[in-house]
Amino acid sequence: MSGSVSAHSGDAWVFGPDGSRFWGRYGAAGLLVHHAERGVLLQHRAVWSHHGDTWGVPGGARHENESALDAAIREAGEEAGVPAHLLRFSFSSVVDLGFWSYTTVVVEALEAFDAVISDSESIALRWVPPADVDLLPLHPGFAASWPALRARLA
Repeated sequence: MSGSVSAHSGDAWVFGPDGSRFWGRYGAAGLLVHHAERGVLLQHRAVWSHHGDTWGVPGGARHENESALDAAIREAGEEAGVPAHLLRFSFSSVVDLGFWSYTTVVVEALEAFDAVISDSESIALRWVPPADVDLLPLHPGFAASWPALRARLA
């Protein structure tokens, strides 16, 4: 949800047939950064945000014609100061609802780095051992995806 809104921005709500709402006119993407020693980088979402005061991965709306990989890296850079040059793509996982989709892009951090809160969407950023992720109050979408993502990390 970072940045200014332009004609090509995906910053808008999409509504499902049942009235449920999802952020991202062109879908959304998040970046799950994994480091062998530090664990996974999680974001404590601002209270005012959709499903606020929960933990998940940095991410947000895809822009028009933007790939999920590019969107996830852009958003993680904007929200957490994640350095793109230290990342190696591992895999991605897509939840496709037909009218909206969310892609979790999983990357390996080639070197340890300190994440930096760089906008108002984060309360905190933390490296969490995979075994401890379930101990946090997770964003519902991330909570649903985490078991399969964790299995693929191993």
